[in-house]
Amino acid sequence: MNQEIPINPAQRWEWLKYQLRSRGSSFRKLGDELGVSSNAVLMAKYGPYPRMERAIARKLGLSPTTIWPERWNVDGTPSRQRPNRAEKCATSQAQKNYRVQDSGSNAITHRPRAVEA
Repeated sequence: MNQEIPINPAQRWEWLKYQLRSRGSSFRKLGDELGVSSNAVLMAKYGPYPRMERAIARKLGLSPTTIWPERWNVDGTPSRQRPNRAEKCATSQAQKNYRVQDSGSNAITHRPRAVEA
């Protein structure tokens, strides 16, 4: 594999697409393997998305630090502006203690009722 990874983000993205295609994969196939939409994988193009960056790098047999040096620290941790933000949305304690009344719509109620003890 050509280790000359372009510095220009647009050229780098084309390089990534080419490398995936040369391995018989694509962003869509990678999304299917991860159980996410292809748009979720494509979000790595526009900004830091550590989970997708790791998946793309793993598929290419590289480290995310090698592909996106401006987004990753030397020690292999994501370089974040909001370092305390979790990568996955965990269920909050408030959601565990409350249940949402089904109103038949997709909107989440403003103040869910407390679960009766």
